[in-house]
Amino acid sequence: MSSWSEGYVSDVNYTFGYYSELNPNNAIVPFLMAGLALPESILNGQYHACELGFGQGVSVNAHATAGYAKWYATDFNPSQANFARHLSHIADNGALIADQGFNEFCQRDDLPEFDFIGLHGIWSWISDENRAILVDFIRRKLKVGGILYISYNTLPGWSAPSPLRHLLLEHHNTMTSTANSRQQNIKDSVEFVEKVFAQSPSLTQNSPQLQSRLESLKDKDLNYIAHEYLNKDWQPMYFADMQKWLEMAKLIFACSSNYLDDFNDTLYNQEQRELMASFSNPSFAQTVKDFILNKQFRKDFWVKGARHLTPYEQSEAWKKLRVLLHTPRLKIEMKASSHLNVGLNETLFNPVLDILQDHKIHSVKAIVETLKDQINEDGIFNVLAVLAGKNNLAIVQSEEAIEQARPHCVAFNRYILEQSRSSQFNISYLVCPITGGAYHIDLVQRWFLLAHIEGIAKNKQVEFAWDLLKANGLFMSKEGRTLHDDNEGKAMMKDLHKAFVEEQLPYLKCLAIL
Repeated sequence: MSSWSEGYVSDVNYTFGYYSELNPNNAIVPFLMAGLALPESILNGQYHACELGFGQGVSVNAHATAGYAKWYATDFNPSQANFARHLSHIADNGALIADQGFNEFCQRDDLPEFDFIGLHGIWSWISDENRAILVDFIRRKLKVGGILYISYNTLPGWSAPSPLRHLLLEHHNTMTSTANSRQQNIKDSVEFVEKVFAQSPSLTQNSPQLQSRLESLKDKDLNYIAHEYLNKDWQPMYFADMQKWLEMAKLIFACSSNYLDDFNDTLYNQEQRELMASFSNPSFAQTVKDFILNKQFRKDFWVKGARHLTPYEQSEAWKKLRVLLHTPRLKIEMKASSHLNVGLNETLFNPVLDILQDHKIHSVKAIVETLKDQINEDGIFNVLAVLAGKNNLAIVQSEEAIEQARPHCVAFNRYILEQSRSSQFNISYLVCPITGGAYHIDLVQRWFLLAHIEGIAKNKQVEFAWDLLKANGLFMSKEGRTLHDDNEGKAMMKDLHKAFVEEQLPYLKCLAIL
């Protein structure tokens, strides 16, 4: 581990995940449902955004490519920064990608003030010294009215599983061999913890989460385990402690990053709702919420100078939006879930879905006008918010933003599809100019899509994908069973292709990914 990493795992690269919470457009619905104003620039024009600690840079490049912001970002791992710059060059998205530590990056004199700053999977794994650097940066560089997105490991939820992390780290640091690879040492540490837990019935019986958490590690990517569990610094926090940190940057809590995480019906039973309704202090209510739900991870928006909207302003802000239903109507379940599963009122939802089911872009104002004799506008806003929280519906960017993003998205997506000829390529997301975000497409579907855009006849696309499957030494699987018989495997691939043509292609066209 090199000195520049300051105790953070740097010899194993981070996973190639995409995190939609870092898309500033996804703050719109939660803010409006919380009755808070968003920066006008996010709603109406070009603006500046920053991601601190970008990992492999998939998210920052997706948002710089498909969105309307000029992005600035840093990650101190030079290998990851080099890959992120490569993606940025492919898409020609104009992002500033640095390989600097927080102290160096935050002192740069060429950075603008930001409307949006995002930190995903960083805060809990850095030292207090680096936290102070970030808070000072946010204080200086986040505009008044600007949004901070931050995620972190939360107490009390992490109280029970924390012994697993401690034993895993102690074994890895003191008992593994430098002659082995990092990956082998991680495997050895997981196996050791399993042996200890097998001999610790009084511990595992009193803390059953430990055993289930250990079992889940067996299916995790080893790089994920390294970054999640093996850093020198690791500090889960109570909400009140996070609030003390961010108050120094003049921030207050705004809302969760997904509306369903603030939607009482999907969080609490009746007695819990009554308890939560008794608190007049919203910050204290967040602390109690974490205890009731035993939260282990929070993904929140904070704001520098909250401006509360009047009911009229809130209504007008909603009606300026455009929305797109990208999930087929028949696949939308009439239930919503976060900590609880609740049924949805079909009398409210079906009239809205009747309008949106054509998968075209609709203005919220037009929806309100069409349904004014059936549903009041607050009911419509609630339906749209829940559908967005369920990831069935997206807020649509302006036409100017969409047209600006199209050629960059084409270049990015073509690169991802070409590289997907190799199963060793790790990015499984394509970017969308409609929403400014990215969407997961699995490997076989990417092969079908590559065949489609290369003009291969529909009746030859299965053979195209089959050849790539065999060239990568892979097999099809069904219900957890590997299909070693080629005839059985091809039959499975034909079924997948039929579903791709009937379901996936319309979805990709709807989002202008294709």
